[in-house]
Amino acid sequence: MPLPRAMRRVRNLIVATLIARDLGGSADLAEVVDTMSAFADFAVKTHVAAVTDEMSALHGTPIGAESGDPQQLIVLGMGKLGGGELNVSSDIDLIFVYPEEGETQPASPDQRQLSNHEFFTRLGKKLIADLSAIAEDGFTFRVDMALRPNGVSGPLAASFGMLERYLIVQGREWERYAWVKARALTGRQADIDALEAIVRPFVYRRYLDFGSIDAMRSMHAQIRAEVTRQETRHPDRSNNVKLGRGGIREIEFLAQVFQLIRGGRDADLRDRSTRATLRTLAEKRLLSAEVVEQLLQAYTFLRNLEHRLQYLDDAQIHTLPASETDRLAIAQMMGFPDLASLLQALESHRAIVAAQFDAIFSDKKKDAAGSDASAAAEISAALSDTDSRETIETRLTALAFDDAPAAAQRLLATWQSPRLQALPEVSRNRLIGLVNTALPLVAAITEERSATLGRLLDFLEAVARRAAYLALLTEYPQALERVIRMMNASDWAAKYLTRHPLLLDELLDDRTLKSAPDWAAFAQECKRQLDAAPGDTERQMDTLRELHHAQLLRLLAQDIEGELSVERLADHLSSLADILVGATLQAAWCAIQNRHRDAPKFAVIAYGKLGGKELGYASDLDVIFLYDDDHPDAPPLYAKLAQRFISWMTAHTPAGILFDIDIALRPDGASGLMVSPFASFEKYQAKSAWLWEHQALTRARFCAGDAAIGTRFEALRETVLRQPRDEANLKQEVLSMRKKMHDAHPNRSPLFDLKHDAGGMIDIEFIVQFLVLRNAAHYPRLTADIGNIALLKLSGELGLIDQQSAADVADAYRTFRKLQHQIRLQGEERARVEAGRVTKEAAAVKQLWSDIFG
Repeated sequence: MPLPRAMRRVRNLIVATLIARDLGGSADLAEVVDTMSAFADFAVKTHVAAVTDEMSALHGTPIGAESGDPQQLIVLGMGKLGGGELNVSSDIDLIFVYPEEGETQPASPDQRQLSNHEFFTRLGKKLIADLSAIAEDGFTFRVDMALRPNGVSGPLAASFGMLERYLIVQGREWERYAWVKARALTGRQADIDALEAIVRPFVYRRYLDFGSIDAMRSMHAQIRAEVTRQETRHPDRSNNVKLGRGGIREIEFLAQVFQLIRGGRDADLRDRSTRATLRTLAEKRLLSAEVVEQLLQAYTFLRNLEHRLQYLDDAQIHTLPASETDRLAIAQMMGFPDLASLLQALESHRAIVAAQFDAIFSDKKKDAAGSDASAAAEISAALSDTDSRETIETRLTALAFDDAPAAAQRLLATWQSPRLQALPEVSRNRLIGLVNTALPLVAAITEERSATLGRLLDFLEAVARRAAYLALLTEYPQALERVIRMMNASDWAAKYLTRHPLLLDELLDDRTLKSAPDWAAFAQECKRQLDAAPGDTERQMDTLRELHHAQLLRLLAQDIEGELSVERLADHLSSLADILVGATLQAAWCAIQNRHRDAPKFAVIAYGKLGGKELGYASDLDVIFLYDDDHPDAPPLYAKLAQRFISWMTAHTPAGILFDIDIALRPDGASGLMVSPFASFEKYQAKSAWLWEHQALTRARFCAGDAAIGTRFEALRETVLRQPRDEANLKQEVLSMRKKMHDAHPNRSPLFDLKHDAGGMIDIEFIVQFLVLRNAAHYPRLTADIGNIALLKLSGELGLIDQQSAADVADAYRTFRKLQHQIRLQGEERARVEAGRVTKEAAAVKQLWSDIFG
């Protein structure tokens, strides 16, 4: 029996079985679409193999001109076939490609040589004929080739080079949408991988592509216009379950817009299945679980209804039939007693889909136009006029800007800058729209309107060349509003966003932005993303930075909203740093080719702000490196690991840096080894360390790496801190070190330096360190790494200092840290305030200092 006839008979049997099982309630949607997709895969592969053998017998094997390798046709399944969600009566959308140009290599004189292009074109025509030929027993599949490059006017088969040129030069936005579903049904895996490397950059941008929303909105509008036209001309073709309002296509668009926006940065969002993609959106909290469940239910209902429409005549139709008898039959196949019940359920599902579609795809520019249309026209005209300063100033004055003339000058100067004047018209128009939307939001702020506007203009000017960022702020006005609030609250936040505009994506979802950090889950996500790019050092370094920046922005947003105390923020920032240090250490170790063990016997020890868990947003990390490994290759390998670790942390990549690293606290300082054997470090601390190095140990802790070394370090730290000490000598050395630090940071201003001045934070830290070193031999609890405030209170409880003084100085330290944090948020390097603001606090510190040191 000829293969086409056999395949048709198999298809008829499968379809009949599926229809019976579906209507009998034995098969769900997944079984129907999975079975049809699997059969289509089998049919294509089987026919391709047969036709290839037939063509090769006539013309020889096609050979690549560059590689000299035999060539195979790659058949790409597109649309529902590509997504593994084929209907029983679906066309199959195919594209034919092959790796290289060249010629066939005849094996005998009677074989006629063809170019590879002609060979695969003929093969494709024969394949289409075998699959779609209609006989008395039906057909296997109707074939649609309209999605190939240049559509029906393009060549039937294209080489990889031809396809790549087309996608780069002519590829349109709707084709990105179509190629999301592309799945290779035939071909060698190496060729399929090479093809994916060509297609992926076209479909998935490396940045977050929010311009996809507008492009898909336009595509949807064209589809809806055509459906409306058809329904107007043929009223009996209403209720299109595929292309109509709230139909299947809108659900597919909802899933795929997130793929086009984020798929370039998140491989999890590259699944070809609509159902799988929707579930991933819920897992990643890009859509709520409730919304996704409603969409999945609607999708299942609409696809089941679509199947029943097609069961009537084995035809690819998507509208209810004109016949009342057929309509009733459809309703009953769907489990409803009458047509009215079916239509009611249909409308309910479509309303849910349409509402969610509008939430994503409604034109935000049109939505906002009514609120400030006249003002938008005014500012648009004014910005286009070189003599417009007075007009802009008048409007800013009406909006109660504190310095309207300066703000008007700044707005006009920014708009007329060469960078913005060089923008394409579409970006300039979008920028005008954003400014018009932003001005009332800035005006609603109670103070520093002009400063906030200036920060916002700096930001917009910096990101204006990236249309995706302008699209994001246009499509998500709530993100623009949050940007403005953050920039009003903090100049540092404004500059941080300007340096890392990729973080705008973090501002879209309040649930993610305001949720408490889950550090265990974050550590797992770090590992997952690093493992996804093995051997790609540049991508891994960028991944670490992007993860860091995203978490930092979430903490910053919660901080600015007043949801975190300074102490709680520092705990979070320290936990974040610990995880990134550990992840970086492991990734850097894996990048060393000749490493002698899977996990290094190597530890990072944190000192200073990180050690004391008092880290700020821009703090550097004070660390030392220890190892405990007798392997002869250990010293040079761990030295290389330390160098790589520092490089991974401090190198400037497109995503910025991770942390600045300071290793000055290692044994013997700048003249010492970068990495110390634990035994040498132990000996150094016992016999050679300066007192200030023991002071530093009071704020040291194991951070990352080998836990056994960490345990030994903690034991050594407690032993060193609990040594009996001569009080007079201890006091003299602490005072000497404090004087050196004071002299190194002179304050010639009338302001009070919260950190360095007498009565400030350094004095408090020295008091605590002195109390620990003097008393830990008798009170081991003092060696706990619990922070300066807790140690002050503990010292008061133990009677080492006056309990009220301990409480007053602890409150002073908390106040100083809070003020320092507020000043740093405004971008100031020195944390200085009017002396009168902290008179009581500084006096309490000076009094305790005097009580202890005289």
